[in-house]
Amino acid sequence: MNRMTISQQWAEFAVNLRFEDLPPESVAAAKMFLFDGFGCALGGSKTADFQILEGTFREIGGPGECSVIGSDLKTDVRSASLINGLAIRALDYNDVYWKQDPSHPSDLLPAAFSVGERQRAGGKELLTAIVLAYEFEMRLMEAAFPGIRELGLHHASLTAFASPFVAGRMLNLNAEQMANAAGISGSHNITLGAVTAGTLTMMKNTVDPMATESGVFAALIAQKGFRGPAPIFEGREGLFEAIGKAWKPEVLTENLGKTYKIIDCSIKPFPSEALTHAPISAVLDLVVEHDLRPEHIEKIEIFTLKRAAEILADEKKYVIDSRETADHSLPYCIAAAVVRRHLTPHEFSPESLKNEEILAVVPKVRAVLEPSFEERFPAEQPCKVVITGSDGTVYRRKRAYPKGDPRDQLSTAELKQKFAVLAEGILDRPRCETVYDAVQNLEAADDIGELMSLLTK
Repeated sequence: MNRMTISQQWAEFAVNLRFEDLPPESVAAAKMFLFDGFGCALGGSKTADFQILEGTFREIGGPGECSVIGSDLKTDVRSASLINGLAIRALDYNDVYWKQDPSHPSDLLPAAFSVGERQRAGGKELLTAIVLAYEFEMRLMEAAFPGIRELGLHHASLTAFASPFVAGRMLNLNAEQMANAAGISGSHNITLGAVTAGTLTMMKNTVDPMATESGVFAALIAQKGFRGPAPIFEGREGLFEAIGKAWKPEVLTENLGKTYKIIDCSIKPFPSEALTHAPISAVLDLVVEHDLRPEHIEKIEIFTLKRAAEILADEKKYVIDSRETADHSLPYCIAAAVVRRHLTPHEFSPESLKNEEILAVVPKVRAVLEPSFEERFPAEQPCKVVITGSDGTVYRRKRAYPKGDPRDQLSTAELKQKFAVLAEGILDRPRCETVYDAVQNLEAADDIGELMSLLTK
């Protein structure tokens, strides 16, 4: 019988995993998500919340050892992991994995690349840490029954348990130090679901980066000998006992290293909450196919999951008062897609949020609970869209999952276009291509510092 705690088993796996052990498809996925994460960070560096943190760290940040994406700021590794994490998350455009709980595994990327830049790590080490990040984060999203989101908690609570292993790998911690880091970070990072309930604020996109920052700090002090509780998952008053109704601990450890979760993660095609994506995809299909104009639409009914209706279509989501509310508002996202025939960060600009043509469509959108969809989730994210024209014509479209799902992936051209749009005003097109090529050849890099320098001003 294995007497090691879960954190000790994870630590042993993280310490011993070699780049050469990784299947080619997992390495390819790590490159894809890193490139996408860099693009999201470039776009996020233009937001007000990023600029607040950037200004703060110019005042209080430590030694300039790490790059800040989209900026000329160099700062300490802990600060860099937070601000780069916020940049990735700020537009709600980074990747998504939704099982028992939802998550955005690329939130953990700074624990790999910021720490890696400090350590002058090579590309193989970075890619290995990224695969680990996705493995641990995605397993955590499968382990609670029901998910902790159903208990009023945010998934950043779980990210804090994964991030120490990523940072620890980049710091070359031994297994004991890594398990201590998990105990340090996991024991003080319970995040309330209030950050995604009702009227949304800048904290919606900041709690995940804070959970990553916590893991970086925990790994740094564990390296110096600081200790944390080893049975942080299954021990007395640990995660399983303190939070949730039922856990399946075996989900966290079985078949580690036999398959890798990273290939099951989705890239977002739209900068909005994940459960808006299938409806947006279906609406765009109909609008383009039938050349539907906003003024000729009487109503739009979105038959969807209970959780989607509750999160994305409550009464506050019809009052578009911020970008954070808009990208979690099904009525706004659908309205903007109908009017603009696409949904990019431009549709969440201050000007777009006040656009009268878009706002006129918002009240026409209604979410309808479809009980039969519940049993299909989370394997699918089903929706049915019914658009009624002003002449009485009815248009229908069903979607089992959105564009960007592993079953309907973005093409390389679509991924590059997403990156280029996000990088506008910071990187020109040739430099975007240089970044793509550098990521695709990352295993040949001896020092990832050169890659990071491509992403700064």
